Amino acid sequence: MTDTVLFETTVPRTLDSWVERFGLPQWRGASVEGWLFEGVAARRAAEEQLRAAGVTATLRSAYKPLVHCFLEEIDCSALAHVTVRYPVHPGASERRFLLEAYPLAALLPGGKLEFVAGGADLHYELTLTWNDGRRQQLDVFAPNRSHTGPSGIDHLSPTGWLRVRGAGPAPIDGAQQTEHEQLFEKVLQTVQDHAWPQAEPYFERLEVRIELPGIEQELPLLQESISTHEALHEDIYFSLLEIFQRRSGRAPGDRRLQPGQIVPDIRASDRSARLRIALRPFDPAPPKAQAADRSVPLDLLLTAPEPARITAEIDGLSGERFAATSRQGRAVTGLYHRGSAAPVFISGGQHANETSGIVGALRAATVLQAQDEAHFALVALENPDGYALQRELAAHNPGHMHHAARYTALGDDVEFRTEPPLYERAAREQAVALSGAQLHVNLHGYPAHEWTRPWSGYLPQGFELWTVPKGFFLVLRHHAGWGREARALLEQVCAALAKVPGLADFNARQLALYQRHAGAPAFETIHGISCTVAAVDRPGAPVTLITEFPDETVHGEAFRFAHTVQTETVLAAVRAWQALARR
Repeated sequence: MTDTVLFETTVPRTLDSWVERFGLPQWRGASVEGWLFEGVAARRAAEEQLRAAGVTATLRSAYKPLVHCFLEEIDCSALAHVTVRYPVHPGASERRFLLEAYPLAALLPGGKLEFVAGGADLHYELTLTWNDGRRQQLDVFAPNRSHTGPSGIDHLSPTGWLRVRGAGPAPIDGAQQTEHEQLFEKVLQTVQDHAWPQAEPYFERLEVRIELPGIEQELPLLQESISTHEALHEDIYFSLLEIFQRRSGRAPGDRRLQPGQIVPDIRASDRSARLRIALRPFDPAPPKAQAADRSVPLDLLLTAPEPARITAEIDGLSGERFAATSRQGRAVTGLYHRGSAAPVFISGGQHANETSGIVGALRAATVLQAQDEAHFALVALENPDGYALQRELAAHNPGHMHHAARYTALGDDVEFRTEPPLYERAAREQAVALSGAQLHVNLHGYPAHEWTRPWSGYLPQGFELWTVPKGFFLVLRHHAGWGREARALLEQVCAALAKVPGLADFNARQLALYQRHAGAPAFETIHGISCTVAAVDRPGAPVTLITEFPDETVHGEAFRFAHTVQTETVLAAVRAWQALARR
């Protein structure tokens, strides 16, 4: 297959450029303080190189500088109390810098940490008190720049920065455009300037391949990590969606947009950064696999199953088959199991990087089919093209959330597709028509660790509610006139989920950390389960129960726990619905 290359370039590594620049004789005796998007090991090595050249250097992270200060520079073991006065800048949301301090409240447990809103100055002001009574005042700089994003919104975004004193031609104190920022701008500019077709979709696959240094750091709590590579994927993906939304004349966040499949492929490197932007046709869908490894039972799976396993599990269930075909030619397999009970439609994988719901749907269907009266329709993987992309990207970065795999190969959200050709959406239409289900249990997930867009104002625009995990919760949507049944369903499901071992503690931990950084949640809690309820006017079943488990990127026992909760939610909803459905 022939790619059409739109742009290629190599950008020098900022860290190497600084070492080369300040290693020259005229800077001997200088004090260099710098912030950039590099991991601690690389920064320390560069400091040593400059020290050998007679330069005192302190190189810090421009990404989450407060968190890195505590990880790298402060002895937290003997701290008795910390007060953090965080910036409140007019160019950002009120809690922006408090969220950027996430998950500091978990790194300093035991009530040792107090957050206080400060002024517009871009410094965190710290008061540190140690167990022996010592106190220290410390300022932590948060370098940022003001700029306008592709959607026309003004942003305040982290940036590289240099402060140089004591030697050289002149003192330096100002923003420095790192390779991360340069490449981000080159991607956006290339896409904005290209002569795209007039009508959607504009391409089959738009691939942005970047190899560059950065931060990849696991944190010793929950599922948290710090990754500039993941953040760059997220920022490029959603920024390009914003560009195509403006081009199409659609409103920001319109999930019906069909630009094509946008694929940021960001990989770690310790050399100069490389960028390649290319258009390429879709790869042909692989033929259906003849066999699948089913040696590990569904309830013991520790990672998302291969597509052949999903197909095999559905093939093993009794009932009537139905199917649709994806944009890239993959089968969307459905099953209708007829019974005398009130029917329920069960689905997973609408957003294909949310993988625990796929297993939860299969596990629940396996349990239900053993019940004499069970009556359900199943589409365990609604978005197989997105799932293929998820697996492709996870081969290189298994710990990243990969939101490029969230939507279909057309670039839209399958739930919002209403115009033909329906492709994947046709399977959902068939499931509801065959079963007559009045309840749709739609299994979803969301990021298991912090979600950021650092070069577009830090918080994910339009998804600010999802920036940090807040435990497992439920979203209930209902048509007009179905509010009573919806509320009763929610109460009963939450009561059942309160008995799932480990879920109450899991939710309590994540909600407590969420509240420290994001504030009081804007949703109600029923039996320890966070919930939102809304009346909607959308096609489909009159009542939809949506699960949201923080499952993106989780593996091992954490993944098993996630799909267990998904399974129990389906089973609880089916039980409760039998007395609520309209006959």
